[in-house]
Amino acid sequence: MAKLFKIEAYAADHTFYQGNLISIIVPTIDGEYQILANHANLILAIVPGIITVKYEDESLDFAACSSGILKVENNEVLLLVDSIERPEEIDLNRAKRAYERAQEKILRKQSKREYIETHSSLLRALYRIKAKEKFEHN
Repeated sequence: MAKLFKIEAYAADHTFYQGNLISIIVPTIDGEYQILANHANLILAIVPGIITVKYEDESLDFAACSSGILKVENNEVLLLVDSIERPEEIDLNRAKRAYERAQEKILRKQSKREYIETHSSLLRALYRIKAKEKFEHN
């Protein structure tokens, strides 16, 4: 039997998952980072991307996430992100429209803060599209 760790994963508006996992792979500024049982304590900055979760029964789940943080302490993980959605929760047409709007907006003259917000919107839409197209099983 695989070793497990406890996780609590939350978006700003809902609980994504609470329970035990074999592993979680999260997107960071330095690339993907995998957490397994008994991982060293640490805090990571999460960037928009795809999260991969491996449950106790060895099944996999994928989700598009926005920025946030992940904390590992004493074999317990806390994941806090602004948003997280499984592929079946994503409206592909809406995500594509959001991506197009962000692409158009990013070309306009903006303050640094507006540019960062637009870039974040662009990345969120991009990873929602990728999650839906790559991992939707229907």
